[in-house]
Amino acid sequence: MGVYKFEGKEPVIGEGSYVFETATVVGDVTMGKECYVGPGAVVRGDYGTVRIGDGVAIEENVVIHARPGEITVIGNHVTIGHCAVIHNCTLKDYAVIGMGAVVSDYAEVGVWGVVGEGAVVRNKQQIPDRNICVGIPAKIIGQINDQYEEQWTKFKKIYNDLAANKYPNTLEKIG
Repeated sequence: MGVYKFEGKEPVIGEGSYVFETATVVGDVTMGKECYVGPGAVVRGDYGTVRIGDGVAIEENVVIHARPGEITVIGNHVTIGHCAVIHNCTLKDYAVIGMGAVVSDYAEVGVWGVVGEGAVVRNKQQIPDRNICVGIPAKIIGQINDQYEEQWTKFKKIYNDLAANKYPNTLEKIG
């Protein structure tokens, strides 16, 4: 596992969380319990701070970072899709960030906010609770419904199970 101390700051990884050996977690990072950090993901708390809640899924090749002396905050049960960039912003509980999306400095994605694949949430942009945004720049196109929330609650549980039960107990390196 690529977890590194930097200038006296050491990541804290919560119970039942799983960080792939090819992922990198550096410095002032606090991660809650039952989180999943996929291969190639980078969580950098080198000169900024990163706070991650419980049950967060950080898929392959995601980059999470913060500006010097500032903070990126990720709430509980957030899903961050493959190759997304999360920089110096706030993602509230249950947010879903699509593959290849960018959430930029000082932006905020609300509770159950959804950022579509490839979207760019601009500097200081606010995505309200339960709203869906897509495009470059991101524009709100609607709201999630109860069926969406129910479906994504099941998807989020899959990553919790992978982190807590599957990968630590059954992953075997063969080469």
